[in-house]
Amino acid sequence: MAFTFAAFCYLLAMLLAAVLIFFAIFHIIAFDELKTDYKNPIDQCNSLNPLVLPEYIIHIFFNVLFLLAGQIGTVALNLPLIGYHIYRYANRPVMSQAGLYDPTTIMNADVLSRCMREGWIKLAFYLLSFFYYLYSMIYVLVSS
Repeated sequence: MAFTFAAFCYLLAMLLAAVLIFFAIFHIIAFDELKTDYKNPIDQCNSLNPLVLPEYIIHIFFNVLFLLAGQIGTVALNLPLIGYHIYRYANRPVMSQAGLYDPTTIMNADVLSRCMREGWIKLAFYLLSFFYYLYSMIYVLVSS
């Protein structure tokens, strides 16, 4: 049982996937607070927008590590979400700061429901990814 670079990548990805799970949960809670008028849109967007780029950077970072480790299958599983992140950021509203959420449009019912649905889908993806990385790490450790 040797600790290879691929095992290190899976271990790091598992830890970073836990961080991304917390980001997704925070987004879901924030959008629920907007839906129930618990917080105003400006404060909520000011707390959500700084988390967008770190989420994307973390996700791309461990996929680059997987690419360097030769784990092409794992990269292929993550490519749809990476593509969606690039598409979503390229088509974001015109704003003066980094982020995706505009306080003037976030309260529209269709935008709010789309953001909620996106948060739930990302949460499911990151949870499944976490367990996939756990299984793959164990498999790489046992097989080497």
